[in-house]
Amino acid sequence: MAKFSRIEVYQAILNTGMVPVFYSSDLETAKQVVKACYEAGVRAFEFTNRGDFAHEVFGELVKWADKECPALALGIGSIVDAPTAALFLQLGANFVVSPLLNPDIFKVCNRRQVAYSPGCATPSEIGLAQELGAEIVKVFPGGSVGGPSFVKNIKGPMPWSKIMVTGGVEPSEENLSKWFQAGVACVGMGSNLFPKEVLKNKEWNKITELCKQSLSIIEKYRT
Repeated sequence: MAKFSRIEVYQAILNTGMVPVFYSSDLETAKQVVKACYEAGVRAFEFTNRGDFAHEVFGELVKWADKECPALALGIGSIVDAPTAALFLQLGANFVVSPLLNPDIFKVCNRRQVAYSPGCATPSEIGLAQELGAEIVKVFPGGSVGGPSFVKNIKGPMPWSKIMVTGGVEPSEENLSKWFQAGVACVGMGSNLFPKEVLKNKEWNKITELCKQSLSIIEKYRT
């Protein structure tokens, strides 16, 4: 069962403006990465379902985070069907994110009052997601569907849209400023926030610094 309500999760995402996106098959690595982000001020974290037995790692991570990162809403990403969403909800996922839009996942999440952000790449998909109850719609892959100009053009006729862009987001002022000036509500950031060498060398403090810098830039440019 989710620790946080749907409203609390949305507020955590919107207040910080950034959701780190990460996967590791190693539980200890996942713990250290989550802790590093949490210490920087991150309050919503997306662990992705991208490997065998990912649900086992996630289940342990949820129980660990409940004690070590008590204010963190831990969610699950890369969910493409309703049965998988149900599995992770049972393990305590506080929100669900997809690379696509699946109405069946809405049914599972809405029944449990858990936030679901589907991946959309067209105005019609965004509109459908909103009809089905999405408060925050994920635009994916952000860098490929048109970048910041796509977001700006969507916000013109659909100004109520709260968009989280993932894909093509970098922890730099040049990149983040363009996304937020275009009107995104938040960003999802994956590999650029977790350089391979940093993970290999277990330099967790560098992840904390990257997160701090990113959150500072976001606060500066959010509209």
